[in-house]
Formats: sequence, C-alpha cells, structure tokens
Amino acid sequence: MSAFFSGTETALMTLNRYRLQHLVKKKHQGAIKTQELLKRPDRLLGLILLGNNFVNILASSLATVIAIRLGGDEAIAPATAILTIVVLIFSEVTPKTLGAVKPEKLAYLSAWLYLPLLKIFYPIVSIVNFISNLILRVFGVNTRKSKTEGLNKDELKSIVTEANHLMPSRYHSMLLSILDLESASVEDIMTHRNEIVGIDLEEPIETIISKIQNSPHTRLPVYKKNIDRVIGFLHLRTVLSQLSQPGFDKQNITENLIKPFFIPAGTSIHRQMQNFKAEKLRIGLVVDEYGDVLGLLSLDDLLQEIVGELIVEEPGVKTQPDGGYLVDAGITVRELNRVTQWDLPTEGPKTLNGLIIEYMETIPESGTSIKLHGHPLEIIHCDENAVKLVKFHS
Repeated sequence: MSAFFSGTETALMTLNRYRLQHLVKKKHQGAIKTQELLKRPDRLLGLILLGNNFVNILASSLATVIAIRLGGDEAIAPATAILTIVVLIFSEVTPKTLGAVKPEKLAYLSAWLYLPLLKIFYPIVSIVNFISNLILRVFGVNTRKSKTEGLNKDELKSIVTEANHLMPSRYHSMLLSILDLESASVEDIMTHRNEIVGIDLEEPIETIISKIQNSPHTRLPVYKKNIDRVIGFLHLRTVLSQLSQPGFDKQNITENLIKPFFIPAGTSIHRQMQNFKAEKLRIGLVVDEYGDVLGLLSLDDLLQEIVGELIVEEPGVKTQPDGGYLVDAGITVRELNRVTQWDLPTEGPKTLNGLIIEYMETIPESGTSIKLHGHPLEIIHCDENAVKLVKFHS
C-alpha cells in the first residue's frame, strides 16, 4: 500500500499536462478522472499523504510489536534498520522511479481508486487541508488563487527544440520559424536594395522589353533613375500580351502600374504578414526613417521564412570535407544560424558581410583570418567594398 501511494503520487505530479489535455479532448476516461483530481492538488496530496503516513506508521508499529515478541527490547533496533531498508527500497525509491518513468499508466489507473477514496475520507482530508492552507496563508500563499502559468515564447521554443526527435524535421523547423516571427523584422528577410531587379523608365524601351521577357519575377518595381524614385509596381501578366503589339511604349507600362506600398524598417515579420493580408498585397518596399528604400519584401519571402526555401537554389552555405563551411558572405545572419545551429548576434548587421565589417571596423583583405564570436574564419574573397566569400574552420 505504501508503494502504491508513493508511486502514484510521483506519477500524478509529474504527468505531462499538455498530453493530459489532449487525451481529455479525446474522451479518455482515465485522463478525465485524473484531470478532475488535479483541479484541487491540495486535496489529492492530502489524501495520498494521509494514506501513505497511516500505512507507514502502521508498518512501523507492527514491526516493533513483532520484534519485541520475538527478541525482546534488544530486537527493536535491528527491526528498525531492516524496516527502514525495506520501506526505502520497496515503498519509496522503486515505486517513485516507476512513477517518474511511466507516469501515465500509474496516474490513469490510480485515478479510478482515488476519486472514491476522496469521497469516503473527505471529512478528514478537508480538516487536514484546512489547517494546512491556514498555515500557508500566514506566509502569503493562497492555494485557491493559484493558477497554472502559461508558457512564454522562449519556453515554448525550448520545448519544440527539445522535441526534435518526436516530429519530422520539416515540421520542427517550421514550428521554430513561426515562433521566431515576432522577434525578426522585415530587414532580416528582405531583398536588399542592391539586389532589387526593377524597371528604370529612363532606359531604352528595347532594354525594358528584354527585362520583362526574361524576368524570373511576376512583379517588378518601376522607377526613374534610381529605386528611391519608384512610381509603382508592374504585374508582368498585364503587359506580356501587349509586348508583341506595334506601338508598345512606356506609356503602356505606366498605365498598368499598381500603387507602391511602403513598409517601415523595423516592422516585425508577424505584423507585416497581417498588413499584407489586410491590404490584400503581395509586395512592398522597405524604407528607413528618411524615406530611402532599403530593400524589397514579398509575400513569398514571408512564406519562405516559415516553410523554408520555396525554390531549390544554390545554397549559400556549403559543408566542407574537414567539417568547416564555405559561406557566401551575402547570406543573412539568421539563415546562417539556422543552417549551422550557431548563435551569431542578429540585433546589428543583418548579413555576414556586415557582421564581419562591424567586428573588424574595416573592409578586410583576402586571406585575413579572424575569430568571429567564437568561430574561426578565413576571408577567401573580397572586393573594394564588401566581403564576398569566407570559410569557417571546424
């Protein structure tokens, strides 16, 4: 009986509450009864400890009586030692270990017995609980107002990270990406200004037509001279049928433009996803506090942040035979962290190139070796204003 009380106490207290809620929704009778018990843990613990202490004291009393009858007063000490070992092994350590390893089996079965026992011994348990709760109130603890605390984002992220062996890797990565949306901004995933493909209305019409025909994108920003003077977005589908017609000119392009949508730098990915949905848009330009264009963001970029690469492209990180990495320095720090499972800082520069230049406070030369936040690397290739390729050593 002591083993039963000890083992089930551990099982009920260490039970996974989220799995319990799931089974309750599935109408699992053992889970329903267990949840009913756990609504008032003070009563449950009162019942368990009442039963456990009663049988342990009873066992001690019986052992003392038997020892005296068999060997007199001298047998009390050996009997106490033997009983201590027996209780410790068979009534405490073994059942509690079993309860910690197999909590569900013990908890759901014991709930069927504890509920009627709680009704039978309710008067005694109530008195014990009343006195216990009264003592706790002296120390400022109110058991009736205690609530199960929810998980914050970081705690939930830790749980998902630890559960990587319980789910397919694609779902695991997707869940982590969703949890990370609030902490990332549009600057972390946008196409940077110098990589934006657009239509400059100052260029010859032949060049513009060639760009439209060969563009891998469905929407292009249209501007005059530079991207800061954008006048709208062109959905290529609206003009492709007109390209072969005689007299196609820049006027046809400007007549089919969509009003540009501007996104303040620092907007969270989560917020921007809601903005795109509310405005029924798929693309926008990220601007700083002065109105200068920093980059371009599309709905595909947001989806890619959650589900991963939508199109198989040449990876920016290549694993080397020696365990190192050959990395395109234009990769974002977030993407590099995701691939390598590192923890490089993301609060400052958004690309590896920017992180290296900020760390060194100069544009390095090819062949330079540094230790970047604990990771040794070698600059493989640079040009006049940026790092292009680096190798991280294992």
